[in-house]
Amino acid sequence: MNRISSYFANLILVIAISLGLGGCVTTRLPIATTSPWQEVALSTEANPLDIAFSDETHGFLVGTNRLILETNDGGQTWQEQQLDLSNEENFRLISIDFQGDEGWIAGQPSLIMHTTDSGKNWTRLFLGSQLPGDPYLITTLGTDSAELVTTAGAVYRTTDGGENWEGKVNDASGGVRDLRRTADGGYVSVSSLGNFFATLESGQSEWQPHQRASSKRVQSIGYQPNGDLWMLSRGAEIRFSEPDGDIETWSKPIIPIINGYNYLDLAWGPGNAIWAAGGNGTLLVSRDEGQSWEIDPVGDRQPSNLLRILFDPEQEGSDTKGFILGERGTLLRWIG
Repeated sequence: MNRISSYFANLILVIAISLGLGGCVTTRLPIATTSPWQEVALSTEANPLDIAFSDETHGFLVGTNRLILETNDGGQTWQEQQLDLSNEENFRLISIDFQGDEGWIAGQPSLIMHTTDSGKNWTRLFLGSQLPGDPYLITTLGTDSAELVTTAGAVYRTTDGGENWEGKVNDASGGVRDLRRTADGGYVSVSSLGNFFATLESGQSEWQPHQRASSKRVQSIGYQPNGDLWMLSRGAEIRFSEPDGDIETWSKPIIPIINGYNYLDLAWGPGNAIWAAGGNGTLLVSRDEGQSWEIDPVGDRQPSNLLRILFDPEQEGSDTKGFILGERGTLLRWIG
C-alpha cells in the first residue's frame, strides 16, 4: 500500500513539474502586438515549396502534387495553372527560378522544365537515366543557361536551353537534405542524415565536408547577409559561424523557445531582422542579432509547419518581397 501511495505521489509530482515547466517555456517569449505578415488564401492542400518572379508583379509558386500557381499582383492572389504533364505522373515541383522572361522548374522525380516567355509556355526536358539523385535546386544564369544541383550533390550546367548538361562537380556530396547557393555560385549543404555539412566554393570540383557544431543533427544551414553561415540543429538550436571566416568554429547555441518543435528555416528580412520558422506555426523574430526574440502573432495561429522563408535580397523597404511557405497550402506574404 505504501508503495502504491508513493508511486502516485511521485506521478503527481512529475506531472506538476512538467506542467510548470511547460508554462514557463511557452510563455517566456513576448508576442508582438503587430505582424508584418499577411495570410494568403490558397485553394490547395499541397505544400508550397518555392516561389520566383519574372518581374515586379508576375510570378509562380510551385510545390507538391504538381502544384503550380501564378500571380499577377505581386503575390496577393494566386490562380492555378497547368503544366503539360501526363496525368499519371505526380511530380514534386521543388525549385523555380527566373531572370526576366527566362525561367526553369526542377521537379522530382527527374523533371526539368524551361520557359523563355515568362511562363506562358513551358518545355519539358528529359534527363539522362544515369543522373545521380533527383533535381533539387535550379538557378537561371542567363539566356538558355542554368545550373542544376541534385539530391546527390551533383552539379550540372547547360548553356543550350537544356539540350546538354555538363557536370561541374567530380565528387557528389553523398546525399542532400538541405542546400543553399550564393550569388557567385558557391553552395553549402546538409547531408541526408544531418550528421555533417559540406561546402562547395565557386570553381571547385569537389565538396568539402565539415563537422557539425554539436552532437545534435543538423536540420538546415544557410548564409547570413555578410556571407557567414548559420545552422539550425535538432533541439531548436540556432548557431552562427564565427566572423573570422572559420566555418569550423560556431557560436554557443541560441534556444529562443522550447515548444517541442524544431526550427526549419532562418532568414534576414528588412531592418536586419532575423526570422526563424518551424513546426506548428513557430515564427519568431529578433531585431538585435539574436539576443532577444518575439513570437509573431500571424505565424503563431497557423496550424501548419512553416517550412521556408523567402526574401528578395535585391529589394528593401516598402518594395520588399517576402513569403513564408508552410504545409497544406499555408502561405504568408510580407506587407511590412
